[in-house]
Amino acid sequence: MYFDWTMILLLPGLLLGLWAQSRVSSAYKKYAKVFTQRGLPAEAVVRDLLTRQGAGSIAIAPIAGELTDHFDPRTDTLSLSSGVYGSSSVAAVGIAAHEAGHALQKMQSYPFLTLHTAAVPVVNIGSHLAWPIFFAGIIFSWQPLMTAGIALFALVVLFSLITLPVEFDASRRANLMLADSGYFTEEELRGVRAVLNAAALTYVASFLSSLMQLLRLVLLSQRRRR
Repeated sequence: MYFDWTMILLLPGLLLGLWAQSRVSSAYKKYAKVFTQRGLPAEAVVRDLLTRQGAGSIAIAPIAGELTDHFDPRTDTLSLSSGVYGSSSVAAVGIAAHEAGHALQKMQSYPFLTLHTAAVPVVNIGSHLAWPIFFAGIIFSWQPLMTAGIALFALVVLFSLITLPVEFDASRRANLMLADSGYFTEEELRGVRAVLNAAALTYVASFLSSLMQLLRLVLLSQRRRR
């Protein structure tokens, strides 16, 4: 019943997502083997960058896993994965600087990050309940339930859209901080941009995928209404 022509709408996001993941994996593997001339570990680079920006109070801690790097605005903690924390590779420095960009967003009250952080609890609820509620509406042929499911999933799409400027701006800040630091050659900075640009594609793919999924829900709902 649900494997119909509307499934085609999911293909663009799926294909872009696979391509984006391939780009990220390729860029990371390539530049994880290219080490900066200064040889400073990513943790030390980020600590210096944040101190220069007046954000030296941000905590920097190692975290298990691969590419699990993130900044938690609730605790002002920048967590770097084991492959990034002590590495002096171009990839590690770029990833760490990107997370430092998020830290600066928090310090400077970047509006999209503030909105993004505030929306997390609501979106978590919406992402878990949207599909069960929508399909309950289909099973019981009750339009209000389908509409509620669509509305909840629309919040997920909106969240994905808000994520784009947050991530793009963090990469922009990372590139500027690294360029201004004077530690890196132009070739190393190009490597950083290649890694961060590839990572940005994953967020674009995620937004497109969720948008197409929302469109599919609307079409399924309209079909049931007829």
